Amino acid sequence: MDPPYNTGSAFEHYDDGMEHSLWLSMMRERLELLRELLSDDGSIWISIDDNEAHYLKVLCDEIFGRRNFVADVIWEKSDSPKMDSQFFSSRHDDILCYARDKTSLVMNQIEVDVLPKHYDKRDSSGRPYYLKPLRAMGNADSRAERPSMYFGIEAPDGELIFPFRQDGSEGRWRWSKERIEQDESRIEWIKTKNGWSVSYKIYGDEDNSRPPETIWPHAETSSNRTAKAEMTYLFGKKDNFSTPKPERLLQRIIHLATQPGDLVLDSFAGSGTTGAVAHKMGRRWIMVELGEHAHTHIIPRLRKVIDGSDGGGISAAVNWQGGGGFRYFRLASSLIKKDGRGNEVINPEYSAEMLAEACCKLKGFTYEPSQVIWWQQGRSSERDFLLVTTRYMDYAALQDLSEEVGPERSLLVLLKAYDRGGEVFDNLTLEKIPDSVLHLAEWDHDDYSLNVDNLPKAAPQPELVAAAARPAPGKARAGEVGLFDAVGADTADGGA
Repeated sequence: MDPPYNTGSAFEHYDDGMEHSLWLSMMRERLELLRELLSDDGSIWISIDDNEAHYLKVLCDEIFGRRNFVADVIWEKSDSPKMDSQFFSSRHDDILCYARDKTSLVMNQIEVDVLPKHYDKRDSSGRPYYLKPLRAMGNADSRAERPSMYFGIEAPDGELIFPFRQDGSEGRWRWSKERIEQDESRIEWIKTKNGWSVSYKIYGDEDNSRPPETIWPHAETSSNRTAKAEMTYLFGKKDNFSTPKPERLLQRIIHLATQPGDLVLDSFAGSGTTGAVAHKMGRRWIMVELGEHAHTHIIPRLRKVIDGSDGGGISAAVNWQGGGGFRYFRLASSLIKKDGRGNEVINPEYSAEMLAEACCKLKGFTYEPSQVIWWQQGRSSERDFLLVTTRYMDYAALQDLSEEVGPERSLLVLLKAYDRGGEVFDNLTLEKIPDSVLHLAEWDHDDYSLNVDNLPKAAPQPELVAAAARPAPGKARAGEVGLFDAVGADTADGGA
């Protein structure tokens, strides 16, 4: 998630200057929705600068729970100082990482090409390691301060060794007795003229990987300058986004947080970097964006990725040759609207069949209206059907319907209101039309803008545009999204 930073600047593609409380309200609404979309082992990564980072951290603690805070990553966005800064030359952005459920989160490690030189030893199997003194050196805590770290360890000759420092003063062991006993095979003893030296083996993983750190220098993840160069390479002009994200930055995030085939969502797609990188890395993706740059930037960029003509960014690193495709959707106007008296009715732009199809999707039925039997609009089995109606049904109407369905079939009826007269119909299940259709809609509202007062006042935003990825042939397709009106599709084979 790369939202507007609320810095007071007026960017070309975003009005980045909302009043503070309005910005936080906007973020709360979106974060609450995004949390519901996360899988149990999913994580959310939010890029922000220090103008709002600390307020956003408190907000995220409330929404996700402080126990699900994972890290505040510092990304070095600038590769040179700003000489015109009045106080400090800001070089970094914050990336807040939260888990849906931290106990279920699995974080991949960072791959390194070469192990550091201090891994200068090999065990009998050839695995590299270095020795770390088991005694805590320097100004170590005393026995009184850390009693659990002061105990005797038996040396190979049976002598009981205590953690005295080289000057003979009392010290402590680096780790607890339980950990040392658990990893006893990693302790190495060396006999010297001054007695026993005891160390702990720190292994380098065979795949040359290590846990990610929380400081990401531009040399590893690139800078805004690199990102601007990538944009110029893609579009041949320099008047693009002021602060785009480089592909290597998104590559690291997607590598840490996902596996091939996982689904990546970017709800502030910007120039489409997340989708481009996710596609190249074999992930499925969904991007959502407002504004004309969905057409001027995102779609052209993804077409280059798919046809293999995008040779920049991480393309060489992952040997990207092109492939796959994506579907492009434009969010339609509200399915349900309110009439002059405040009653919920089907939008005149739609038909009753579209409402039935949406409800079938939400309830897990196949939309399959019968040409003969009026109440068979959806089906989940040979004997289980669905009916959607916005009319009121009283006891007599429900009794007639039950008799028509018969004892050998069952029917789920979704309707606005009903009165069953206290009776229970064994073959009918009665439910109100789902709240997700009726009450979460935006009434008589077709532009779907951010619903906040911008400073300065923004012009009305164009319609919301969403793109959903289709991976290369042989991989699972991204699910289609209900209530979206498809206006076009780009695929690798030219289909529509």
